[in-house]
Amino acid sequence: MPELEDPATGGRPRRVLVTGGAGFIGSHLVERLLARGDHVVVCDDLSTGRQKNLDQARSIPTGSLTLVHSDLREFLTGAGRHDRFDRIIHLAAAVGVKRVMDDPIAAIRTNIDQTQSLFDFAIASGKPPTLIASSSEVYGKGVKTPFHEDDDVLYGPTTKTRWSYACSKAIDEHLAISHHRQNALPVVIVRFFNTVGPRQVGDYGMVLPRFVHAAITGEPLKVFGDGTQSRTFCDVRDIVDVLPRMLDIHAAVGRVFNLGSERVVTVRALAEVVVRTLGSASPITTVPYSDAFQEGFEELQTRCPDISRARANVGFEPKIGLEQTIKDIAAEMRAHRLVKGDAK
Repeated sequence: MPELEDPATGGRPRRVLVTGGAGFIGSHLVERLLARGDHVVVCDDLSTGRQKNLDQARSIPTGSLTLVHSDLREFLTGAGRHDRFDRIIHLAAAVGVKRVMDDPIAAIRTNIDQTQSLFDFAIASGKPPTLIASSSEVYGKGVKTPFHEDDDVLYGPTTKTRWSYACSKAIDEHLAISHHRQNALPVVIVRFFNTVGPRQVGDYGMVLPRFVHAAITGEPLKVFGDGTQSRTFCDVRDIVDVLPRMLDIHAAVGRVFNLGSERVVTVRALAEVVVRTLGSASPITTVPYSDAFQEGFEELQTRCPDISRARANVGFEPKIGLEQTIKDIAAEMRAHRLVKGDAK
C-alpha cells in the first residue's frame, strides 16, 4: 500500500493534533500515538471527556503530550492559530443518543461549526493529512444490510429529533469531501459503528457500559424497546490501531470507510451475553422508548457495516471478541469507578 510522504520534520517527532482526545476513543488513540513517539496535542473542552482518561497516556515514556482545555474553535482561532501539525485527527463531537435528544441545538452546532473551523485551520496551516470521525448514524434508516459506504441514505422527518445528529454528521462528511476536491486537503472519513471498551461510560445512553455496570452491581439490565434491534460492537483498541495508518495510505485519501465489527447481536442477546460472561444474577427488563427518551426518538431495527473497503485498503480486521471486551470493561469499572454495591 503506497504511503503518503511525511512533511519535512527535520528529525523532530511528528506533531499530531487530536481533538476530543480526552474522550473514550481519543484517549486510547493518544496512547497509540505516544507509543510510536509522536508529540500529541489534545484539544478537549472536557464536556464529556475526562482528564483521568489520559492518566495512562501520561505514563508512556515515548512521545510527549500536551492537553489544551479549550473549546476547539477558540483554540484554533486563538492560542493555537499559529500552530502547525503533521497530522490532524478530529474526534470531537456531540456524544450519545441521550445528549443529542436532550440538546439537539448544541449537538448540531458542535458537529458542524467545529468541523468547519477545523477545515479552515487545516487549509491555512499547510494542509496536513486530516482524519474526520463520522458515525453509522449517517446511514439513517438504511436501505439495505450490511451498510456499504456508497449506499443511499434514508432519514425520517425533521420533526423527529433523532435525525438531527445524522444530518449534522452527513454535513461534516460533505464538507470534508468538498474541501478535498476544491482545496486539495488530504482527508479521510471514518464511520464508527458502536465502538465499545474500557473508559466508555453509560451516562449518555451507551448501551454496553450501562449493561456491564448493572450486571456487576446486581441491578436490572434495562433493554429499551423490545430488544430485537440488532447492532455490532467493535472494541476501541481494534479501532485506534488502524486510525493512524489510514492517514499514511494514498488509497484512503478522499474516501469514506466503515469501521466496526461484523458480529451481529440483538440488544436483548447483548444483555444475555453480559450476564453470562460476568456470572451475574441481574435480571433483564424491557423499557418502552417513550419512557427512556423524550418525544422525537425513533429507533433503527438493524445496523451492520460492510467493512470490505477498510479491510482491502488499510488492513482493518477486528480481533478482540465481545466477551473479552465485556470482561475488560467490568475490570476497569471495578478498579476505578465502583466502590459500593459491587455484586462480584
